[in-house]
Amino acid sequence: MEKQVNDFINFLNYEKGYSNNTLASYKRDLLQLVSFLKNKGVVSAEGLNRKMIISFTTELVRNGISASSISRKIAAIKSFSHFLLREGLIKEDPTMNISFPKMEKRLPKALTFSEALRLVEYPKGDKHIWLRDKAIMEVLYGTGIRASELTGLNLDHINLDVGFLKCMGKGGKERIVPFGESASGALSEYLKKGRPSLFKKESEALFLDRNGRRLTRQGLWFIFNGYVKRAGLKTGVSPHSLRHSFATHLLERGADLRSVQEMLGHANIKTTEIYTNVSRDRIKRIYKSAHPRA
Repeated sequence: MEKQVNDFINFLNYEKGYSNNTLASYKRDLLQLVSFLKNKGVVSAEGLNRKMIISFTTELVRNGISASSISRKIAAIKSFSHFLLREGLIKEDPTMNISFPKMEKRLPKALTFSEALRLVEYPKGDKHIWLRDKAIMEVLYGTGIRASELTGLNLDHINLDVGFLKCMGKGGKERIVPFGESASGALSEYLKKGRPSLFKKESEALFLDRNGRRLTRQGLWFIFNGYVKRAGLKTGVSPHSLRHSFATHLLERGADLRSVQEMLGHANIKTTEIYTNVSRDRIKRIYKSAHPRA
């Protein structure tokens, strides 16, 4: 079945335009399923049935795998099954009527405005690395783009004159996101004084590592974690925390939900609505801590 998995991944890559992260996740989950099936004596797609899938998910639960991870694996299996059905490798969909586990609704963790400011303003100085890191922080907080979207930015994706950037979101969907004066100033300084010092060979990438190559997501996380520690912030703060903070702070200051949805690149507004709950939750905490009759 490994061949069918590889064919499926190629289909998602070339015909659906899925991101590298999604492709890697799907492949990892499906190969885990294939390994499970082999242990049960199933070596071909014909043996993939509802009973085997339920047995697989039951084992995941027994092993303490979280509901969100199981849901992701089921989504991968459903999509894979539809592909097998379309290719004529199976006669019926084995995932029909298989439901996703119920998940506890967790609110995204946003930084307070002062915490976000402390983190974003931490990289200081005129060294080329600091100028790069300052631009990274300002762009993450100033646009709310994902880590993978930031590392995927090219020089021609930035328009400093009008204050907009173009990024490729999930599923290869392109969107235009505005950024403000702080991000514009940091980007301008980086492009003038920072990037030329990092530049070693021809590259269209906006953000470069010390070797002049495109900054990777892993490299970004390493840089980000260093500033989180130096700024004295709580553990668990990630580049995605600035995305959550971007959305939460906009809504707290009166931005409309549809505009925030468009800037974040959410396909469904219900995903964006989560941030209104974050704002309400924070307002309640402030009220309870500050009002004498709370």
